[in-house]
Amino acid sequence: MRRILPALAVALCLLAAPAAAAATPPPAVPSDVAAAATPPPAVPSDLRATEVSFRGSGGLTLHGTVLSPAQGRSARPGMVLVHGAGTGTPRTKLMGEAVEFARRGLAVLVYDKRSEGYSLFQRSYTQLADDALGAVAALHSQPGVDPAKVGIWGLSEGGWVAPIAAARSKDIAFVVLVGANGLPPLRQQTWAVAAGLRKAGASGPLVDRAVPAMYRTIADGGMFPEPYYDPGPTIAAVRQPVLGIWGTHDLLTPPEESPPAFAGALEKGGNRHYTFHFFPDADHAAHRTPDGGVTRLPELAPGYADLVGTWVGDVTAGRLPTAQTSGPAPVQDAPTVPMDPPAWWESAFLQLVMVLLFLVAFAAYPAVALARRLRGGSRPPVTGAARLLSAGGIAVVLGSLSYLFYLLMTGGKLAAPGPVLAGRPLIWLALQALAVATVVATALTALAWRRTRGPVSPGERVRLGLLLAGGAVFVPWALYWGLLLP
Repeated sequence: MRRILPALAVALCLLAAPAAAAATPPPAVPSDVAAAATPPPAVPSDLRATEVSFRGSGGLTLHGTVLSPAQGRSARPGMVLVHGAGTGTPRTKLMGEAVEFARRGLAVLVYDKRSEGYSLFQRSYTQLADDALGAVAALHSQPGVDPAKVGIWGLSEGGWVAPIAAARSKDIAFVVLVGANGLPPLRQQTWAVAAGLRKAGASGPLVDRAVPAMYRTIADGGMFPEPYYDPGPTIAAVRQPVLGIWGTHDLLTPPEESPPAFAGALEKGGNRHYTFHFFPDADHAAHRTPDGGVTRLPELAPGYADLVGTWVGDVTAGRLPTAQTSGPAPVQDAPTVPMDPPAWWESAFLQLVMVLLFLVAFAAYPAVALARRLRGGSRPPVTGAARLLSAGGIAVVLGSLSYLFYLLMTGGKLAAPGPVLAGRPLIWLALQALAVATVVATALTALAWRRTRGPVSPGERVRLGLLLAGGAVFVPWALYWGLLLP
């Protein structure tokens, strides 16, 4: 119940039922049910494909493909590919990487990611690591693969998962990470959405205040899985050699902060066998990008697959690197911001209480007038300022929360704020203008009530009192969300 109430609170606050429904976890099924398998992928003629199935966490059956050179030596190195974020991501998503790595002499296992127990609002990195270990065991048993030379590759979210698997198993010979995060997920994702907004030309309180506030509220409501997971201790427990790869134009992982965090954790654990490399004109997945990380081309960054193939060959032959970093300096427009759990006065529960107060206070004013008209009674006195306060307050509260939630939902693929004017998306600019008008309307309504001559009925006093109470609470609320900041 402690987690259900905040989750319901945020869901009601955001009024995003369609989006939430699309991301809600599927109904529970028995753990030994097989995950749906995608059709076997098309494979180039110079490679051989073998379909495999294996047990993941909880006994779930997962399906994958092992790619290896059609000709060549036996006892070759192997590598398991671990997906980035996404529910039920098919193996075809990483088939480009798998093909290129296999052409460098590796046996590569790529598998369909689970959807059971994994959704936008629910996931466990430990569970995903168990799936990866199941894949490692499956690759160990493949003909032509040297079990002592099987490693793991993780992209993005896989950069949190792969170290967990490596720290728990001596059956993993090496670790390759691409676009990996050395920071907690909530801190990374908040930065990513802000980076996307900055790339689109947005700045100011929407980026600096509203987006972080929304993410903290969502996390407090239980709608952001593993928000404060600290990867440092796990990375420090990794004893295998590590290859870290980042694109210089990564807009989803802070490319200046993550590599030092990884290096610091590895060094703390006594592991100096790591190689870090930055690829120019490359994005989060080390694919080519022509526009600073906004567009991802199908091609891998030049030299990326060659580096993986050569590095794996060296480390599996016993030629271990020692704290090497190379490549051009990455581009990071702004630093990340620490994301601590919210205080009680900014919690998801209190946000729910405030939104309900606004709905009652602002909607009661026109609702009472409508009810009286339908009953044929006398119309209560109405002022233009009161109408503006009522309509503007509801529009700003619901509109701003819905817009912020939309930005967060699209932030994983770079936020799409719409047209931007003077550093403000036009939608946000309109909401800010309406918020200022709502504050002014609060003052004018209070002044008009004070100047009212003659007796005021108890019902009218309650009606206007609720409206003004909503307007008074609206001011600090709008300041907190950045709606009244320049």
